[in-house]
Amino acid sequence: MSIPISRPIIGLEEEEAVLNVLRSGMIAGGAKVVEFEEAFAEFVNADHAVAVNSGTSALVVGLAACGVGPGDEVIVPSFTFAATANAVAFLGAKPVFADVDPETYVITPETVLPLISEQTKGIMPVHLFGYPAPLPELIELAEEKGLELYEDAAQSHGATVENLVTGAVGKFAAFSFYPTKNMTTGEGGMITTSDPEVYRVARLIRNQGMEQRYVHEVIGLNERMTDISASIGLVQLNRLGEWTERRRKNADFYQNNLDPALNPPKVSEGIYHVYHQYTICPPDRERTIAALEENGIGYGIYYPIPTHVQKPYADSAPSLPVTEELAEKVLSIPVRPDLEEEERSLIVEVLNESVSA
Repeated sequence: MSIPISRPIIGLEEEEAVLNVLRSGMIAGGAKVVEFEEAFAEFVNADHAVAVNSGTSALVVGLAACGVGPGDEVIVPSFTFAATANAVAFLGAKPVFADVDPETYVITPETVLPLISEQTKGIMPVHLFGYPAPLPELIELAEEKGLELYEDAAQSHGATVENLVTGAVGKFAAFSFYPTKNMTTGEGGMITTSDPEVYRVARLIRNQGMEQRYVHEVIGLNERMTDISASIGLVQLNRLGEWTERRRKNADFYQNNLDPALNPPKVSEGIYHVYHQYTICPPDRERTIAALEENGIGYGIYYPIPTHVQKPYADSAPSLPVTEELAEKVLSIPVRPDLEEEERSLIVEVLNESVSA
């Protein structure tokens, strides 16, 4: 038996949607992109959405639309994929790395507050593994300090904290539709915002700085999503709720059956976790990995090397003890919505045996 940690779920409905686009002759920049944008904005309770060609593009274009650039600082976590910090640095601004809470893996007002300076323009939490950062507290801190709040929501489609939907409360939010995410468009991303100016500028930047053809209002790029991708996204968005509940059901099974020594994730009251990843901290990660490999069970380590010690940032790397410890301990196991009951049971059995001695 082989149990992959993740795989895209693509069915006949997605295939038919793509064929309909191909047959229409309108492959890029057509009605399907607009339809997907409107549906996704409604899904996250935002006023607007701008479809782009990747989650990284959503971060870069969103930050640029907020005016982030040289001389600015944006506080970000290091315990996440490097795209978060890279998007800030790519625009000439400085990512300032914050440590994370050891149980939730996200930044908090306590980890952010000491890092705020006169150059700080914004705070960008990552809703990591599908667990939302403490948005009410971060909003309060941002307002108190006169800062903007941006959201890296690449892993949190549909997650909520105290009924706030991730992607709806920041100046903008960036989502990813990479094949391993909770929903996919093949490759793609989405910017959500309720700020009309951010929406206007993001649309310009996405399309070579143009609203009217050959009239370039700002310096822009080609970051557009195709109608092919959007057609897949519409189908996937319609099934996202069902898939999320399956992920949560799988997570509940783990919560109720895993040995506490494996340190299953803790979920606070008022949190709707969408489990992009189900991440544990076994006492001996290498031993647990060996047991998983022996039984053909997929796993992932997200993330083995924190961003702040990667080569582009290492010269000025701060000390982030929680982040550095988590990078040595975390291990993600399959929680995908098409996981079978016998697969879940085997995963639990193997994991528990790996710590029973």
